[in-house]
Amino acid sequence: MTFRTPGFGRALGTGRSRLVLPVLVALAVLLIVFLVFTAVWTNLLWYRSIGFSGVYTTQLSAKAVLFAGSGLLMALVVGLNMAVAYRLPPAYRPLSVEQQGLERYRALIDPRRRLVTAGALLLLGVLTGSSVMGRWPVWLAFLNRTPFGVKDPEFHKDVSFYVFTYPFLRLLLGVVFATVILSIIASVMVHYLYGGLRLQGPGDKASPAARAHLSVLVGVFILLKAFAYWFDRYGLVHSERGVTTGASYTDVNALLPAKTILAIIALICAGLFVSNLLRRGMMLPGVGFTLLVLSAILLGGVYPLVIQQFQVRPDELAKERPFIERNIEATRAAYGISDAEVVPYGENVESDPKKLKQARDDLHGVRLLDPNVVGETFQQLQQVRPFYRFPDILDVDRYPIDGQTTDTLVALRELSGAPAGQQSWVKDRMVYTHGYGIVSAPGDRLAAGGVPNFLTKDMPVTGDAQIRVDRPQIYFGERSPSYSVVGGSGQQELDYPADKTQAGQVSTTYDGRGGVPIDSFFHRLLFATKFQEKNLLLSGAINKGAKILYNRTPRDIVRRAAPWLTVDGDPYPAVVDGRIQWIVDGYTTAGGYPYAENTSLGDATRDTITDTRSAVARQANDNVNYIRNSVKATVDAYDGTVKLYQWDASDPVLKTWMKVFKGTVQPRTAIPRDLEAHFRYPQDLFKVQRQILAKYHVTDPAAFYNGEGFWDVPEDPASKGKRQPPYYQSIQMPGTTSKSFALTTVFNPRNSPNLAAFMAVGSDPGDYGKIRVLQLPRTPPTQGPGQVQNSFETDSQVKQALNALRLGNTQTVAGNLLTIPFAGGLLYVEPMYAKAAGGTEQQPYPILGQVLVRFGDKIASGTTFDEATDKIFGTDSVPSADGGGQTALGADARKAIAELADAVNDFDAARRAGDYPAMGEAWKRIVAARDALAKAGGTAAKPAAKPGPTASPTASG
Repeated sequence: MTFRTPGFGRALGTGRSRLVLPVLVALAVLLIVFLVFTAVWTNLLWYRSIGFSGVYTTQLSAKAVLFAGSGLLMALVVGLNMAVAYRLPPAYRPLSVEQQGLERYRALIDPRRRLVTAGALLLLGVLTGSSVMGRWPVWLAFLNRTPFGVKDPEFHKDVSFYVFTYPFLRLLLGVVFATVILSIIASVMVHYLYGGLRLQGPGDKASPAARAHLSVLVGVFILLKAFAYWFDRYGLVHSERGVTTGASYTDVNALLPAKTILAIIALICAGLFVSNLLRRGMMLPGVGFTLLVLSAILLGGVYPLVIQQFQVRPDELAKERPFIERNIEATRAAYGISDAEVVPYGENVESDPKKLKQARDDLHGVRLLDPNVVGETFQQLQQVRPFYRFPDILDVDRYPIDGQTTDTLVALRELSGAPAGQQSWVKDRMVYTHGYGIVSAPGDRLAAGGVPNFLTKDMPVTGDAQIRVDRPQIYFGERSPSYSVVGGSGQQELDYPADKTQAGQVSTTYDGRGGVPIDSFFHRLLFATKFQEKNLLLSGAINKGAKILYNRTPRDIVRRAAPWLTVDGDPYPAVVDGRIQWIVDGYTTAGGYPYAENTSLGDATRDTITDTRSAVARQANDNVNYIRNSVKATVDAYDGTVKLYQWDASDPVLKTWMKVFKGTVQPRTAIPRDLEAHFRYPQDLFKVQRQILAKYHVTDPAAFYNGEGFWDVPEDPASKGKRQPPYYQSIQMPGTTSKSFALTTVFNPRNSPNLAAFMAVGSDPGDYGKIRVLQLPRTPPTQGPGQVQNSFETDSQVKQALNALRLGNTQTVAGNLLTIPFAGGLLYVEPMYAKAAGGTEQQPYPILGQVLVRFGDKIASGTTFDEATDKIFGTDSVPSADGGGQTALGADARKAIAELADAVNDFDAARRAGDYPAMGEAWKRIVAARDALAKAGGTAAKPAAKPGPTASPTASG
């Protein structure tokens, strides 16, 4: 017999249901805690792996202090005012419909008042702390601020006050303002709920206690407003009211005294509100508040408008002249262009044929390979296997070749993933883990067929002994997988395919210092959670000693190691002491430099490359008015070792952050000489400076005010609607005795296609950072890049050469239009590439077809730079003003062109039909016709290589 207690089952079921919710909440909290711990701990492990754990812990500490400090301040102050309001209920609440309705709410809230209040304050504190902790750089920079040694011309304060102190005071004032405002709102709600404030009923609408409490809070708010008015005075150095950035005539003579007066009125008004603690009545506080509002409208709004309209506008230049001078001086200092050398050029162009020919003979090393074009050529000739990838845009560096420093294109053969159709977790994450090898080619020398003349190439790496590569593996690169598991006992990672080996490949096992150990269950659990991949926990292929590599791109690594830096968008590889090093430029920036012009980094650095290619990262649209290339960073491509070197030793912002993160930045004296030889002036800084120099090369206030002499960055002739990018090239500037590796650009007059100036910044030791600007005469006008490009396309001799390239299914691709100071004038050089139109079964790539040159009004083209310049500066033939002067094509040349066209058409027909023997025969006819055209005096270029078993010899590289 079974005995049951009545109601026992129901009671048990009710007890279980009551436990479900707390258990679920506890599990949710534990899960959140575990996820947060996983994120923090795996980040800390990564920072430890690169030796920068102090950077991460410093950030965490600063965020924790700001989170706790601001959150506690908000919660305690608001909670205290709520408690005060609760303890000051009126002795009598008149019976009314309003109070009857509130009584129901009081009955509902009172039993849970503490719980509701604690929950609201906790949420308020968390939200406040979360919003403030992201401003940790402002706080740490303020605590470790370094003087600039330069004072602003208005308040005579050191620039560091505006860069470090002023932003922190504004942050602090904002937090306190928000705290007081929320305290007022919370107090009003509590007073209203408990009858201290009412909207209905006879008598006063506020009890004396509520009136006194709220009067004090409003008084504190107005007191803060007085401080805000006072600090706003310093903010005038960033005003945009006048002709230029900075305090203008109206700001200094109207708004500055107005804010001082408003601060005094606000102090008086705050005292009147606080006086309600001693006396009853709102008349005096009301009068004070009304006076403050009217004063703010009249003094802060109407009066400056009157001054601007009736004193400044009728004589704006005279009134604003000293403030324009301040802006020009500050802007040039803030952007590092104060020492830019602007000199007149182009007045005395050499015309003596003998001297021109001598100057041409001394001109060598002109870079014909365009890094923005020949990436496809590197890809096709040096890819080796389809799972390797070169960047779309190659990098330009310089290396010693045959005892002479030469502009060199470099690219790393990075991994794009396991072969198509063969993906698996083990292959993706443990076999195909890294790229292999560096490929390089001189920019001025080409191999037969118009293809790069590779210095280093193939797998394993072969080539020039002066570029020795001891560690060709690339575990850290711009295309590295998000994570890979490497190393460990017996692990075999694909190094490169090798047909002559038994396994068909050469394998390696990672043994670098970088990476986080993953051979323990705890770490495997953490990373399985981080990457949401169960195989990291379950796979038996992960052996003892294995490591996991993540956060692997050079920009990301440097940005994490130095979160206070703005990182250049184009890291580049260099071979230093046998190892491949990524060189990354870091900038210190600020937005508080007084009187300096603001610039959007995103807008200033946009051009053809950043708008159309993904190889170069785009900068965020951060507004800055101070920038320095203060740090040179390196990332080892094999083991991820990070080193930060001090580059601008005079930068106060860098010194400030070196105090914050002690020991992370090595002194400039620690830079190896072999590494420094590969440093180049960074592109993003150069783009920002050229945008500033487009206006601020004008240093006379009157001329600046008129704006007539301003410049523009020209449109890229090869990409309509996009700004022309700057180009690296070795040039000899007028007045110098040797060539220098420089970053160059040109300017147009504003709203004009002509050329206004040429700008170059040196990159070699001893010449690094030297800005030189050659300002061209306005009359007669010099043709700009777009006009030069048009003259190439319309010149009769060049058209013949380009039409020969475009026969059949071939298209031409314009390379970079280089501008070179030469013989008192400018020599334009543009490589023109030929590229077969692609089909589904072919992968065409550009090869150099013609070199177009122009000097003055003389234009020529040739298959080489020497051939083209011989036509201009040689004694045999000098082109006429329109580029003519060449003899008309003879019958043999016309016949060769016709045969070439027929052969190309036959080749395309055979390709579409898949007839490889016919393709081979057609190719032979193309080569024969090309040679015949050359003998007949034509200018046909070598045709682009076609795929197939009988392709051109250039196809094999």
